[in-house]
Amino acid sequence: MIRLAALILALTTGAAAACETLRHRERTFTVCTADLAQHRIETRLAGPEGTPLGSFVALEQAEEEPIAFAMNGGMYHPDRRPVGLYVEDGAEAKRIVTREGPGNFGLLPNGVFCVREERADVIESRAFAADPPGCTHATQSGPMLVVDGALHPRFLRDSPSRKLRNGVGAAPDGRRVHFAISDVPVTFHEMATLFRDVLGVRDALFLDGSVSRLHAPALGRSDGGRQMGPMLVVTER
Repeated sequence: MIRLAALILALTTGAAAACETLRHRERTFTVCTADLAQHRIETRLAGPEGTPLGSFVALEQAEEEPIAFAMNGGMYHPDRRPVGLYVEDGAEAKRIVTREGPGNFGLLPNGVFCVREERADVIESRAFAADPPGCTHATQSGPMLVVDGALHPRFLRDSPSRKLRNGVGAAPDGRRVHFAISDVPVTFHEMATLFRDVLGVRDALFLDGSVSRLHAPALGRSDGGRQMGPMLVVTER
């Protein structure tokens, strides 16, 4: 499996925002990879009128550049406001949350996906708050899937909790970013080991479950469903 994934990545990282299906631990995932030398990664929440976009259809209408792919980008309140830190085009709309709390978001350690001009990183939230980098785009979610090469300590190999889930992780050089969504219900442990053992990232972040969605025009895929909050969109430079 690891050799197959390495071959797929070797064939696709030089191409435009490749999305591939990978099989890991008897589960299938769609993984889309962006290269910052070729792509922009940005957060999107509201349209020109200030109301949340909520869907990939609205996102396509609002974007000026062709979309390589997009994904739901973090947890949100019923009115679709972000739960944690949210930065779009350099403007911070919501401050970082570092306290423990209920639900997956508050299952510490959680983290921030931060995009800068030259690199993108997943950073544990309290480390981020102690020395915040200047993110052009950022979204906070939780829990972390992988923290400095280790799985989140609360994940269980034999957990009965299986849901559609998606997450993000950056390569150690900060130049390639892997976005993954499960095609079938999976555990946190299965998704975390995909990022660590197959995609080779040392830090990865859970974005959401059940509402997880992918828009990938090259695949002819645009998942519908209930209205979303923040989204992550990848376009060509």
